[in-house]
Amino acid sequence: MKLNQLPLGARFEYQGKILTKTGPMTGATEKGGSVFIPKFAVLKPIDGEAPPPPPKAARSVDADAVLAAFEAYHGTAMRLVDESGRMALAAARARFIAAMG
Repeated sequence: MKLNQLPLGARFEYQGKILTKTGPMTGATEKGGSVFIPKFAVLKPIDGEAPPPPPKAARSVDADAVLAAFEAYHGTAMRLVDESGRMALAAARARFIAAMG
């Protein structure tokens, strides 16, 4: 397993030492010292410790629903701003639509 799979506070073995995850790339020894853990390091789980949680499934959204919600928001925003604000919002809308591809 890799360090990024573990929550903060999880215990693991690295290079023969028992460590506790204290940051995204650090662990603390049982004596309190800090150890840098490279991203490529393969860690060994400790017996009795919970395994890392499975990765979360990617969330998908319907592009048409996103666009409809955005257009509703944009319409409200356009009614609430003055002329210069409407011009800025129109430009922002164009950038958003272009980014949606």
